[in-house]
Amino acid sequence: MILKIINAALMLVAVFMGLKQGYAMFSGKPEMLEMFGKWGFNKSGLMINGVVTIIAALLILFPKTFVWGNFLMAAGILLIICFHLMDKDFKGVLVELPFLLLNLVIIYLQHPLKKA
Repeated sequence: MILKIINAALMLVAVFMGLKQGYAMFSGKPEMLEMFGKWGFNKSGLMINGVVTIIAALLILFPKTFVWGNFLMAAGILLIICFHLMDKDFKGVLVELPFLLLNLVIIYLQHPLKKA
């Protein structure tokens, strides 16, 4: 029971972060434009990435789409980590790593409302 509560809290944190970052990408916040711009993303590409991130966050909420949402979210984070590695920006990698691990832990613990 405690594990389900912890997982639900972790899941809500991941969803909140996904919605927050997805909206920041979709709305073209200057810091997002700057970061993704150096990797060749234009405003349209950033908006598409933001929409995918928002969709991934919403998919996490439902047991039937839970794994797909986490997979999409983790793939997006892994993409950012790879771009940071190409730039040899290890601080950027270290910032993103906990979010990737969060999605992996949530997948391992499974959806808290999933029937046993």
